[in-house]
Amino acid sequence: MARVKGFRRSGDVREEAPEHSMDPRAAEERPYRPTVIDNAIYQDGERVDNPGSLADAFERLKQMPDAMAWIGLYRPKEWELVKLGEEFELHELALEDAIVGSQRPKADRYGDTLFVVLRAARYLDEVEEVAFGEVHVFVGPNFVITVRHAEAPDLQAVRKRMESDPELLRQGPQAVLYAILDAVVDGYAPVVAGLQKDIEEIEVQVFGGDPSVSRRVYELSGEVIEFQRATAPLVGMIHGFIAGARKYGVTEELQSYLRDAADHAITVTERISSFRQMLQNILVVNSTLVTQAQNAEMARMTEASIQQGEEVKKISAWAAILFAPTLVGTVYGMNFDFMPETHWAFGYPFAIFLMGAVCVALYTIFKRRNWL
Repeated sequence: MARVKGFRRSGDVREEAPEHSMDPRAAEERPYRPTVIDNAIYQDGERVDNPGSLADAFERLKQMPDAMAWIGLYRPKEWELVKLGEEFELHELALEDAIVGSQRPKADRYGDTLFVVLRAARYLDEVEEVAFGEVHVFVGPNFVITVRHAEAPDLQAVRKRMESDPELLRQGPQAVLYAILDAVVDGYAPVVAGLQKDIEEIEVQVFGGDPSVSRRVYELSGEVIEFQRATAPLVGMIHGFIAGARKYGVTEELQSYLRDAADHAITVTERISSFRQMLQNILVVNSTLVTQAQNAEMARMTEASIQQGEEVKKISAWAAILFAPTLVGTVYGMNFDFMPETHWAFGYPFAIFLMGAVCVALYTIFKRRNWL
């Protein structure tokens, strides 16, 4: 069996490729589902056979050269993809990407086979997160192989749609690729709507002075950035499909559908770009409002401090004024025999006058300095 470069073997231990080990979602527990979701042979737009195995599908294609196989896989094992690659002559690099997963959206052509990576998205309103799915599509002259690494997108719905439209399905693997691409792009609309709703709620929180809004803006910004990474390459990818339409025999009808999908993708990317700008503006506005609130609080505290200082000055001034007669009275209240003033006829009036004069002098000084 051929070895795929995405994994290295050391004895009996298999080491994952770096890009897979760096993906935090790689360690998530996933519910078990059968690897082969659907395996069908189509001829002239109609399902004509349901092979029991992948090898049977390959053999049926040999017997029916004008037919098309559509094989849907869900998180297949490495050996299954390697075996499939040998049967359908898939390129080693494309198989490596399909095994490892966690790829950016792209389209690579290897001879007659086109390898496309798409990232679907679902918005989880209860946790305000965008859940991303990944689907790898191998498109050959007479086969389409889809490899999903998540629940989204729902390719069973795509298959039912195509089977209900034999005229479109009759156009072969390119039509299937378009239908998958269209389903992924259409799935972005609810995500855009969910993000728009959250941004509107955040705006209300910001102007309502909610202190927890900064964290919500930061987390939502991360979701928007990840969503932008998933959608940004789509426009160039679809335009590339349109540019090579004649070379690879894509019909005018499919080209029209692709142009429509490109318009939708452009709309999504523009909205996401506007979301990023809006969130940045919201952060700036929130920072400004927080700063203004802090300045207002500091001004209030400063004003209160100044007012307290004024009160302290008044109290200190009156304390000094009242201290003067106390000092004079204390001096003349000492019980010494040799104090001439105590036997002086004008001693008492002089002491009273001295007390009053000191008080008036202090009052005048404090009044001029606005302490009173």
